[in-house]
Amino acid sequence: CNALAPVVQDKRCWHRVTLHHLTYHALRERFPQMGSQMVCNAIYSVCRSSRMVYQHPASPFNLQKRPGAPLPRLQFTDSAPVYFDRHTLSLKDGKLSMYTLDGRMRFHLNLNPADQARFAEERLREIILARSPQGFQLSFTFQSAEDVAVESLEASAELPEYLLVLATNNELAENESLPTS
Repeated sequence: CNALAPVVQDKRCWHRVTLHHLTYHALRERFPQMGSQMVCNAIYSVCRSSRMVYQHPASPFNLQKRPGAPLPRLQFTDSAPVYFDRHTLSLKDGKLSMYTLDGRMRFHLNLNPADQARFAEERLREIILARSPQGFQLSFTFQSAEDVAVESLEASAELPEYLLVLATNNELAENESLPTS
């Protein structure tokens, strides 16, 4: 993610497809141990965080509030979550399969019938592996067939603790401080 942040800042681009075209091959060369889909998931993560910082109406770094101002650089800490999708994580017959830097890992997953039905009937929107005080937590966000595909601009403007916004002193003086979670 931190390899992408300077490109986002320099090119002022966080549209996922465009950022993919700008960076994918260079990232694959720079990080050959990462699978191709893992690179795509890192691009997704950076675009998602960039939208929150640069476009959320409550963000002090919202571009509409600061036309022409330089973009602050985003920095992801080691505790940043890992995003998965249907290419890097699958669930079948009670077994969860995840593609990681160490190869494919498999786990037994006990699901009650209601949760099994959700996996069968609803579309998985996001899969996140995050650190928690107890270890790691895997969370699934579903989008039902009736839901409209809306990005999380309606969500809270609070920045997650794993994301830092590196702004100059002048930028900080001109803006109120960012809320954090």
